[in-house]
Amino acid sequence: MNLLPQEKFEALGLSLPPAPQPLGIYKPYLVDGKYLYLSGHGPVRDDKSLIIGRIGDDMDIEEGKLAARQVGLTMLSTIVTNFESLNKVKRVIKVLGMVNCNGDFLRHPYVINGCSELFAEVWGQENGIGVRSAVGMGSLPDNIPVEVEAIFELW
Repeated sequence: MNLLPQEKFEALGLSLPPAPQPLGIYKPYLVDGKYLYLSGHGPVRDDKSLIIGRIGDDMDIEEGKLAARQVGLTMLSTIVTNFESLNKVKRVIKVLGMVNCNGDFLRHPYVINGCSELFAEVWGQENGIGVRSAVGMGSLPDNIPVEVEAIFELW
């Protein structure tokens, strides 16, 4: 039995944090034809607080990967809040993951896998995995450990 993306998400038993509201001059998402662009998202918890810390200093690689998964949940929340269902998304096109880390940290892709694995669980291996970049940053807004932006194809 093939489950739809929204059903797959619900089967995971995860909760979505509140969709973040812009604190600057930008749109959280933009639709252009059949493409959905999501602005950079951070790791928002269910209580609206942010996960804070620098990987390699304040948190380890596993905590960073969990923070990236939380970013993925925050992005899913933006989709559900504005499009009613994850079923409106056909597939993941591109993910850009930015990791707030010290200069000695080299495993950026492993951290961003936290988000990519979530997308693969929701949309499946074929549609949930797109092209991707994972890079280290000297800092990120509010000292969040991970920021991710993405492009999706809509039905």
